Amino acid sequence: MATDPTVLARWVEVHRLAVAGQQPAIARDLGDRVCWVWLRTSRFAAVEAMATATLTLGPDADALYQRGWARSATGRPWPALEDYQQALTMYQQAGNRGNEAATLNNIGSVYNRLGDRQRALDHYHQALPITQEVGNRAGEAATLNNIGHVYDNLGDRQQALDHYHQALPIRRDVGDRAGEAATLNNIGGVHDGLGDGQRALEHYHQALPILRDVGDRAGEATTLNNIGHVYDNLGDRQQALDHYHQALPIQRDVGDRAGEAATLNNIGHVYDNLGDRQQALDHYHQALPIRREVGDRAGEATTLNNIGSVYDNLGDLRRALDHYHQALPILREVGDRAGEAATLNNIGHVYAGLEDRQRALDHYHQALPIRRDVGDRAGEATTRYNIAMVHRAGGDLDQAIRELEQVVDLDRQVDHPDLEADTALLEQLRQQRAEGR
Repeated sequence: MATDPTVLARWVEVHRLAVAGQQPAIARDLGDRVCWVWLRTSRFAAVEAMATATLTLGPDADALYQRGWARSATGRPWPALEDYQQALTMYQQAGNRGNEAATLNNIGSVYNRLGDRQRALDHYHQALPITQEVGNRAGEAATLNNIGHVYDNLGDRQQALDHYHQALPIRRDVGDRAGEAATLNNIGGVHDGLGDGQRALEHYHQALPILRDVGDRAGEATTLNNIGHVYDNLGDRQQALDHYHQALPIQRDVGDRAGEAATLNNIGHVYDNLGDRQQALDHYHQALPIRREVGDRAGEATTLNNIGSVYDNLGDLRRALDHYHQALPILREVGDRAGEAATLNNIGHVYAGLEDRQRALDHYHQALPIRRDVGDRAGEATTRYNIAMVHRAGGDLDQAIRELEQVVDLDRQVDHPDLEADTALLEQLRQQRAEGR
C-alpha cells in the first residue's frame, strides 16, 4: 500500500527530531517504516542516510539490514556484508526466524554478485527451509528464484529454469508483483542465453509493465537493458541502443552503479557490432573501472573479454591476448564455465591469427568439452568451426571435413543462421579433397 507523501514527510521530520533528542525507540520505529517505503522506490542513498542516523543511537538489526540492502543495491558489497552479518547475529539471538531467513537470502545475493557461487548457494540453502518452516511463501519464492539465478550463472540452465518455475506460481499466489516481474525477467534471461530471443522478449515484455506499476525503477532499467540485449543478439542494433539509452539515466538516477556499468558495456557491444571500434572502446573503458569499484568480478571479466575482442578486430593481437588473459582466471575464479569456454575460444582465435596453430588448437580443445558440459551447442559449433579452419590452413582436409560435418549437425540442432554457409563450405572442402586425389 502506498504511503501518503504528507504522512511520509511527517515521519521523516519526527525521525530527525527523535535522533536529535536521543529517543531510540521512536527513531527506530519511524526509520524502519520510512526505509521500507524508500527501498520499494529505489531511494537507496536516502535509506542509507536514515539508517545510519538511526544507528547513531545504538545497534539495531532492522536499520543494519536496510542499510545493507541500500549498500548492496548501490554496488558496495563489502560494507553491505558487514551490515548483514551484524543484523543476522542480532536476529538469531532474538529468535526472529523470518528475518534470519531474509538476511541469509540477501547475504547469498551479495556473494552471488561477487561471483562466489558456492557461498551464495550455502546461504540460500540455509534460508529455504526456514522460509518454509515459518510459512513465508514470498520468502520461499524469493529464495527459489535466487537459487535459480546461481545455477543460471553456473551455466546449468535446466536447474535454473526448474527453480524459476517453482518460484513463479508462488509469487503470483501471494500477489508479489515485483517478485513476479523479477522471475519473469530471469526466465527471459535463460531463454536469451539459450538463443531463444523471441521467448526471452515475451517474458521481458510481461515483466516491464509490472515493474512500472510497482515503481521499481531499478528493475525497469534492468529489464530495458535485457530487452536491448535481445535486440542486439537479433541484429536490430537501433532497437538495442534505444532500450539501453532508456535504461542508463534511470540507473544513474537510482545510483545503480553495477547496472550502469552493465549498460555501458552493452552499448559498447552494439557499437562494436556496428564496426565503430572507438565508440565501443570508449564505453567499455567507462564500464571497466565501475565494475572493479563495485566488485563485480564476472562483469569485469566480460568487459575485459569485450575489450580484447575489439583489439582482435583491429588487428592488435598482442593487446587482445593481454585482455583475454586477464579475463580467464577471473572467469575460473567465479565459476563461469560458459565464459571460460568463450575466452579460451577467443585466445585460440588470436593464436590462429598469429599462425601459431598448435597453441590455437590447444585452446580450442580446452574450450570444447566445457561448451559440451554447459550445453552450449551454438558455442560448440563455433569452436569446432575454428578447429576446422586451423586444420584447413594446415592442409589437413580430412580433419577439417570431420569437424565441419559436426558443425553442420549442430547448426541444424540450434537452427543456426550460419547453417547454409557452413554447409556450402563443407561441400567445397569435400570437392577440394576429391580433386586432390
